[in-house]
Amino acid sequence: MDQNLLRKIRENVDIVEFIGKYIPLQKKGKNYFGLCPFHNDNNPSLSVSREKQIYKCFVCGEAGNVFNFLMKFENISFKEAVQTIANEVGIIVPTEFKKEENKNKIYYDIYDIANKFFQNNLLAKEGAKAREYLMNRKLDMETIKEFQIGLALNERAALTKMLVKKGYDLKLLNDLGLVSDDHDIYIKRIIFPLTNPKGEINGFSGRIYNGEHTNKYLNSKETFIFKKGENLFNYNRAREEVRKNKFVILMEGFMAVIRAYTIGVKNCVATMGTALTVEQITLLKRLATTVYLCLDGDDAGINATLNNGKLLLEHNLEVKVIPLKEGLDPDDYILKYGSESFYSLISSAISYNDFKIRLLKKGVNFKSSTELSNYVNLVLKEISNVSDEIKREIMLKNLANETNVWYNTLEKKLNELLANQKDEDFKVFVTSKNVSKRKNKYEKTMQELIYYMLIKKEVITIVENSKVYFPIDSYRILAREISYFYEQYGYINIADFKTYIEDNKDLNDVFLEIISLDLDSNVSDITILEYLKVIKDYNVSLEIKRLEKLIMNEIDPLEQAKISNQIMKLKMGSENND
Repeated sequence: MDQNLLRKIRENVDIVEFIGKYIPLQKKGKNYFGLCPFHNDNNPSLSVSREKQIYKCFVCGEAGNVFNFLMKFENISFKEAVQTIANEVGIIVPTEFKKEENKNKIYYDIYDIANKFFQNNLLAKEGAKAREYLMNRKLDMETIKEFQIGLALNERAALTKMLVKKGYDLKLLNDLGLVSDDHDIYIKRIIFPLTNPKGEINGFSGRIYNGEHTNKYLNSKETFIFKKGENLFNYNRAREEVRKNKFVILMEGFMAVIRAYTIGVKNCVATMGTALTVEQITLLKRLATTVYLCLDGDDAGINATLNNGKLLLEHNLEVKVIPLKEGLDPDDYILKYGSESFYSLISSAISYNDFKIRLLKKGVNFKSSTELSNYVNLVLKEISNVSDEIKREIMLKNLANETNVWYNTLEKKLNELLANQKDEDFKVFVTSKNVSKRKNKYEKTMQELIYYMLIKKEVITIVENSKVYFPIDSYRILAREISYFYEQYGYINIADFKTYIEDNKDLNDVFLEIISLDLDSNVSDITILEYLKVIKDYNVSLEIKRLEKLIMNEIDPLEQAKISNQIMKLKMGSENND
């Protein structure tokens, strides 16, 4: 390729401004820093140099110029990155630089055709009732067009026939989740297109509008281009608005996002009703370092707020909460109380910790010394999780004023909690209630990881993909049997697995000891990954000990040198992974 042209394109781009469009950057000294989007970064480790026009992550090692960044960030080829950046700076490139065709282009083309088909249906005569329904929901035509809302007609195979007539294979349409056998998946539903982070349509959600008793929403199945846990609704559209506002609002469903959009709140994304995943958190970190949670105001929404907030904090994001009264969701709240009231809620959003404390206070009888003491201890535990010393002091003073407990007493107790946290050798986010005998941290880690393999199939997949080696035979065999059970039967539960290993006494003993842990079923992916890291580190330490013993019994100087080199490499690798 013409290096002069590449240089011309690159020199027309300021790397700080370019990367700043994708992730928030903050100046520190000569360089700019942000959370690295290429690994699970909890502290800003990506450095961007305006002077050198390069970026580098001091943790995962990713580095390069604007082309490399865009290639990695968008998962595109070098030619595509060159073409994209050239277009941005207004430089015409020769034909050989033209964007390579995406290998999945045919799939996105099919969804694009289907989307236009649904949009045309809504605007046609047959779409009158659906349009009326949307208008009654206070969605005007401008909003309908903006979000490309469409309609699946009350016909068995309207979309199927159209796509087959255009030459698309019926099996492919089935695989893409648009067709089942020879008929449409979506019939007599209002259609909302779903997109990947680049804005390409990769799924649909269909909503009933005629009052029939059936599932309210019908969502696309997971396919090779659509994974719920790897997408956020409205992500591509909200990107620029988030950068202007410096924060992103996370909601549960797309109707909440669309409603907020109608009143000018456009920095919103949604999980589409799924639990927040590490992949989605990574997407959020690419937008902003501050996340406002605006989930439903009912009990389920409050629990989701607590769980999501905890996960976001673990990933070093600032978390605020927009609490909604009367158990309303954002859509209903805006319709009932109007835009000004919702703007006020946003401007007065409270910190995640304050939100938790507010929940802890509910129903507490401050005249009861027992209830008051329990409340104070719970709040102190919450304050101990706050890293900012100034915030801790403010919260402590508020607690003293609220409870009439002396500040010095509260401060002493808080310092004890903080000291205990520092003394922990290995931080486990869930604690075991019943442990039959004392285990070292490595045995506890293996036990708890196997426990979660037994209750969550997703953990089995994570463990399998990690290729982790359990250094203790009994745990390794048990983990292998769990994986084999899941592979054979497609599910996992404790009762059936107990029957499966009934004849193996040794496995049964280990199994019973592990399930007696009775851990909290809510465990984050980040905790599972921490378990895996500890086990891998343990394997390294065991291998170093084995080699050190071997070198003591070796008399050949050359062999000693080889073994010594192996030990050095292992130690260096372990240090680099810390």
